[in-house]
Amino acid sequence: MTMSVPDYMQCAEDHQTVLVVVQPVGIVPEDQFFKIYKRIASVNQVNIRDSQRLLYIRYRHHYLPENNEWGDFQTHRKVVGLVCITACDSAKDWPQTAERFHGQKEVYSSTLYDSRLLVFGLQGEIAEQQRTDVAFYPSFQDCSDVERRIEDFVESIFIVLESKRLDRATDKSGDKIQLLCVPFEKKDFVGLDTDSRHYKKRCQGRMRKHVGDLCLQAGMLQDALVHYHMAVELLRGVNDFLWLGAALEGLCSASVIFHYPGGTAGKTTARKPSISQPADAGKRHRPGAQEVLIDPGALTAGGISADTSTEIGRAKNCLSPEDIIEKYKEAISYYGKYKNAGVIELEACVKAVRVLAIQKRAREASEFLQNAVYINLGQLSEEEKIQRYSILSELYELIGFHRKSAFFKRVAAMQCVAPTIPEPGWRACYKLLLETLPGYSLSLDPKDFSIGTHRGWAAVQMRLLHELVYASRRMGNPGLSVRHLSFLLQTMLDFLSDQEKKEVTQSLENYTSKCPGGMEVITLSDGLKLPPVPFTKLPIVRSVKLLNLPASLRPHKVKGLPGQNVSTASPFIYSPIIMHNRGEERCKKIDFQWVQGDVCEVQLMVYNPMPFELRVENMGLLTSGVEFESLPAALSLPAESGLYPVTLVGVPRTAGNITVNGYHTSVFGVSSDCLLEGLPSVKTSGCLVEVIPSLPRLQLSTSLPRSAHTNQPMSKEQLSSSVSIQLFNGEKQQVTITLENIGTEDIESLELTSKTVNTKDKVFGKFLSWDLEEALRHLPLKPGQTVTLTISIKVKLDFSGQENLLQDLNDDGISVTGLPISSPLRQVLKPRAETKAVSSESGKAEYSHVKTLEAVLNFKYSGGAGKMEGYYRELSLGVHVDIEPSVFFTRVSALPATSTRQCHLLLDIFNPTEHELTVSAKNSKDLVLHPSECQRMAIQVEKFDFESLPQLDQETTRLSSPKQLEEERQQAQGCQINSKLDICWSIISLQSSREAVK
Repeated sequence: MTMSVPDYMQCAEDHQTVLVVVQPVGIVPEDQFFKIYKRIASVNQVNIRDSQRLLYIRYRHHYLPENNEWGDFQTHRKVVGLVCITACDSAKDWPQTAERFHGQKEVYSSTLYDSRLLVFGLQGEIAEQQRTDVAFYPSFQDCSDVERRIEDFVESIFIVLESKRLDRATDKSGDKIQLLCVPFEKKDFVGLDTDSRHYKKRCQGRMRKHVGDLCLQAGMLQDALVHYHMAVELLRGVNDFLWLGAALEGLCSASVIFHYPGGTAGKTTARKPSISQPADAGKRHRPGAQEVLIDPGALTAGGISADTSTEIGRAKNCLSPEDIIEKYKEAISYYGKYKNAGVIELEACVKAVRVLAIQKRAREASEFLQNAVYINLGQLSEEEKIQRYSILSELYELIGFHRKSAFFKRVAAMQCVAPTIPEPGWRACYKLLLETLPGYSLSLDPKDFSIGTHRGWAAVQMRLLHELVYASRRMGNPGLSVRHLSFLLQTMLDFLSDQEKKEVTQSLENYTSKCPGGMEVITLSDGLKLPPVPFTKLPIVRSVKLLNLPASLRPHKVKGLPGQNVSTASPFIYSPIIMHNRGEERCKKIDFQWVQGDVCEVQLMVYNPMPFELRVENMGLLTSGVEFESLPAALSLPAESGLYPVTLVGVPRTAGNITVNGYHTSVFGVSSDCLLEGLPSVKTSGCLVEVIPSLPRLQLSTSLPRSAHTNQPMSKEQLSSSVSIQLFNGEKQQVTITLENIGTEDIESLELTSKTVNTKDKVFGKFLSWDLEEALRHLPLKPGQTVTLTISIKVKLDFSGQENLLQDLNDDGISVTGLPISSPLRQVLKPRAETKAVSSESGKAEYSHVKTLEAVLNFKYSGGAGKMEGYYRELSLGVHVDIEPSVFFTRVSALPATSTRQCHLLLDIFNPTEHELTVSAKNSKDLVLHPSECQRMAIQVEKFDFESLPQLDQETTRLSSPKQLEEERQQAQGCQINSKLDICWSIISLQSSREAVK
């Protein structure tokens, strides 16, 4: 008969154990049975009284009777003890229980040394009987002396074992020695000549080997070594290869027990509930060691020391570590000659691998495992195949062959769902597939794939992930399928072809339509946690930039007030700790502020790596620090788009420091929270910004049309709006400005300033003027309320023209070419040129030249909680004025009058406009000028007395330069002239009346 089920957990030291089967009788609750079983299995070694020996016990709760028939071949396979556990509540059930116990003993009767029955629940007269083979307990909880009774039971087994050992070792039956056989040999020996020398040697050799087994179990290691050596010599002589292999394996086992007192089982081969493993296996003293008179210090890595003087007795019978492996190879080669010994051969390979693992000889161990793979065990059930591949996987893991281990683990997983299985075990398949991940350099955490180069074979990893997706779907867990498919897409995106990308995303959308993916941690039934998989590559973000508020909404700090983020100055020139902290602050904190209640923006540069259009839904910001309302956006990125700007917005609802931690998206039905700290490739200028308390918002509108001009050097961003107007030189116009509070806070303060920019010409008088008192009386301005303000725009530039462009007016005088009419006259005599006409092209260009004036009105306002913190806002209005020429004074002459106190001022006036123009002055008749016409105007005025002008004080004179003093004098003299002349012009057709000189 063939032993059909191998024990893959066997190791060399199991040869010294005795086998005890623990089984339930009748109906016993499974949890209670295994609770008692674990207590029994804890008694795995017993110090024999009156002896220095230890007896080791191996417990199993299930053992095939056909395996028991191989007990003569290797005695550790023989069931020598039976412990039955039963629940019996009443005395009437006791006879049936006793009968069942007897029937159970009959199964192993041929090999059994002793047995025990543990009865739980029975009380009364029967329970009070004193029996050695039965122990009664009131309940499963009230059984404190179970371990003690098992120890007594083990001692009784030892007594029988020792008697059998002595009987066989001192057999005086002469030549009549029993021929020990394995089950499949019995029919082969029928009719053999039992008197032949060959037959007798075979009997002797097998019996020697059997006695060696008994000595090893009885704790007599040295005697076992001697018997094994003798058996090897006898069996080799008669070519009894099967038993020769067993004798060699016994020799190897005894030598392993001597060399490796800690055992060879290792942590990775922890015993299953069917086989107990001592808790202190690494500490226990191996039997027989005291009989081998060898100094442990004389042992080397190669086995026994070469110095034979240290060898006392017959310790040379013990194999060296190298010889152990050689003998294992020889034994396995002999087993391989017999197809019915496949289980024995496979188990020997497993034992040798465990020894080689301790010796750290991984390559040789892999050769044994490779041999084990091809051992034919006949027709195995699917469950047995799964167990075989799982153990091969564990053994490859034990010797450090991680990928090979993962390969067999995956084969075992596929075997769980083989087509021949009526009810495929998808849960077992999924569990085994998960265990293969480390061997293929895979993990369930996407963070492991975000740094450095890709590890492992991507094609194999993708295949495995697809199998996980399929297995989880067949388990009926679509959430797991979504998680694994998301992981595949996120971590393997660079290795997917365009077609595979389409197929994976299509599958993902199908799954998420039934079970959307999220950021929650998935906990499996065995406690394994699957971390979330954020889609940081869909789309890929290259940079994150926090944007400042528009210029009109940016907060400004009142000068002289300390800022909230002013760092305390260190008294030391250099402090590495402080500098380090400041460095971190600088690299994160932005140098502008956001305002509570205002929409704030963050710009992301993204691109789509997919070969098709990528729809991103519900994309928003992830923040911390203050309450923040994110306003999600939806976007559609074209295929392989290249960098594409995306602006995400939100509103901070409270003040403080806010940190932009990342962004969230929804792609293919999977919601993702993408944190910047996990994206080292993303460029950012800082993610921390201060949010100041809320400020009011002011909106400005005017009675003038908006302008497309940008006031230089002001940028378009810095101006909230700009207006444009066209005026003649000397013209004045009123502009109405409406201010509306469109925010949620009251406007409590308002200031207005102006600044003239970008002018090459000197402006005389005040360009912009206003009266703010009326507007201030309306403060505080409530949300939704408006206030109006009138601004006066008066443009007055130089009115002088070029003399040599005029026609001859038949008199000589004083030229004022290039001299402002408001400046004092310089007595410069210059003859008039008479060669050029007024209609020349250069003259037209000079007189039709349009000049430009630009200014900026700054409205500074504040209110609410922000004002309490010392913040305000500025609203800037750009004013662009195009100035057309009105009149030019090209020549000024003075003639004496009848009175010595007066004189006649002669002015040559030119009209460069296209309209009829009237010029008026004091003590003079109005002068009407047609377009492009030049006429002379005479004005009788008092002589100018510049000496009577007030003199500058000495302090001003001392601090001013000569150029500044000259300008001051010219300004004062010009004002005196303007007050006496009062020259004005008007264009009737345009209903414009303006001042030319004032």
